[in-house]
Amino acid sequence: MKGVIDRFEGQYAIVLIGKDEIRVEIPKVLLPGGAKEGSWLRVGFELDLEEEKGQRETIKEIHNKLKNK
Repeated sequence: MKGVIDRFEGQYAIVLIGKDEIRVEIPKVLLPGGAKEGSWLRVGFELDLEEEKGQRETIKEIHNKLKNK
């Protein structure tokens, strides 16, 4: 998926993503160096199943401790 930096508003970049130009506000600090209005970005998300599993286990442990109090 790709997006283009449309403009900057304060500490945020307004990025238009995909052919539908979905508007997303991205903190400037998360952008790669040299990014400016008109810069194109590759945008992607991926699941982190290991992190999710670890968080579920942590929550389950906390829940069990609270239940057994």
